[in-house]
Amino acid sequence: MSASLGESVSTGSDLEVLLGLLDLEQIGDDRFLGHHPEKVWSRTFGGQLVAQAIVAAGRTVGPERPVHAVNAHFVRGGNVKKPIEYRVERHRDGRSFANRTVTAYQDDQELFVMLAAFQDWATGLEHAAPQPQVPDPEQLPRVEESFAGLEDRLKMFVNAPHPIDMRYTNDPAWILKGTGGTLDYNRVWMKADGPLPDDPLIHVATLGYSSDTTVLDSIITTHGLSWGFDRIIAATVNHSIWFHRPFRFDDWALYATQSPVAAGSRGLATGHFYSRAGELLATVVQEGVIRHFPSR
Repeated sequence: MSASLGESVSTGSDLEVLLGLLDLEQIGDDRFLGHHPEKVWSRTFGGQLVAQAIVAAGRTVGPERPVHAVNAHFVRGGNVKKPIEYRVERHRDGRSFANRTVTAYQDDQELFVMLAAFQDWATGLEHAAPQPQVPDPEQLPRVEESFAGLEDRLKMFVNAPHPIDMRYTNDPAWILKGTGGTLDYNRVWMKADGPLPDDPLIHVATLGYSSDTTVLDSIITTHGLSWGFDRIIAATVNHSIWFHRPFRFDDWALYATQSPVAAGSRGLATGHFYSRAGELLATVVQEGVIRHFPSR
């Protein structure tokens, strides 16, 4: 399903397109080429960079050693009309650990840098924060249904790819805006919108893709603001994920996010992915530039 140089990935459903984006083309030793979908934002979606970089790093390690942490920094906004080259640097291949750096380039300019750590699975002490109590996903509408009547306001979301089935357990920002309410957390059920291959790396990469959605919502809903209604500029600065246990991302996972602080034109958000059974699967921390320009 790999696209040729300069082409976008467009075959099939949005999920099939995402799987095509993760099917990186190897162009040299530890060098891979990634493409954009036909449906794009104004710049490269951060979740796409994270997901493709996870695949690039994982291909240099092998399936027997899973990813346990990634720490990414966004340097420049990507050009959605051009492919992205991922260069992997190998730092260590130890008895239990492996470490990689992945740098994304366009026109020899750095877009994104990610450290990736891999560790053999081992048993040990276990505890985890409990999953919030929320309705089951089958009781909730898909997020696309919440766009009804607001398509002109939410064009950026309506026209974006939807490879992930997302179901808010609370009112999303644009509905909350109409009620005048505020909310210091957001909780969203997520899963791939169809079956995924058995390769665990694809499940990790798909969660990585999804982790860049909804995570900044709690920053703006804390202040009663909404995408599409208020003049907000947001851009991810850095993004980290810790993977705690194996999972399938074509099963439901609850993404529970909150924002502990916003200051200095930046906002910090944290999130936990929980399995349907309540197991804590992954932890996310993202910092973004958040600028609000109130109407005069």
